[in-house]
Amino acid sequence: MTIIITGTSTGIGFALAEYLGKNGHQVFGLSRKVVDSKHFISISTDITDKASIDHAISKINNDVPEIDVLINNAGMGMVGSVEDAKQEEILKLFNLNVVGSVQMMSAVLPNMRRQKYGKIINISSIGSEMGLPFRGFYSASKSALDKITEAIRYEVYPWNIQVCSLHLGDIKTDIAESRVKSEVSEPYKKVFDKVYYLMNSHVKDGAETREVAEYIQKLLKKRNWKAHYYFGKFGQKIGVPLKWILPQNWYENLMKKYNKMN
Repeated sequence: MTIIITGTSTGIGFALAEYLGKNGHQVFGLSRKVVDSKHFISISTDITDKASIDHAISKINNDVPEIDVLINNAGMGMVGSVEDAKQEEILKLFNLNVVGSVQMMSAVLPNMRRQKYGKIINISSIGSEMGLPFRGFYSASKSALDKITEAIRYEVYPWNIQVCSLHLGDIKTDIAESRVKSEVSEPYKKVFDKVYYLMNSHVKDGAETREVAEYIQKLLKKRNWKAHYYFGKFGQKIGVPLKWILPQNWYENLMKKYNKMN
């Protein structure tokens, strides 16, 4: 199976590319930084730049006849209050998390249509199902990608192409180092500092990247996909069905307690 994964220089993407490569797949890792690996081919690619994507896909097409799977993993976080966010920060986030993923899908779909087969996993977040305090734009960017995923499923099913969102909880990575962090103004500072500390401690206690890779390996073996899959610790996953069934005020009070905002 030929698999393209974006964002493979570090974290989940690197662990996933290594794991799938070790398990016999032909893996191409796309990231701005080229990395050395015995288990996948690293190609320097900026997924916010269509010409860069086209160049990478052309190189892959020269090596392999088919592209079976795309895993849109590249993305970034963003923290800070909604009020304090700057336009350039918001655009940078959406350009990578949403536009970049869409451009990658557009790049591989002609191959998948020709072969009448393909699978695309858009890496989302459990946080896309609710507006998280001080992560509003991150939640919004992943929620936008989820809706695009739902829409494109209708559009590509005639060619036996399947697409899903994989919503991740906290995973033990260095995501804090690459987040966009808005300057937080004084009215929010005290509460933000508490929430931000808790946010980072959840990441440190998160699932291992290998666990994500093992889950995706099982997902790739499924014949028929649902639109959404959820992976993470129970305390985070349970937030999704609770959001569906609880009155909004009740749910918000639970979230305030979870984030120690009371």
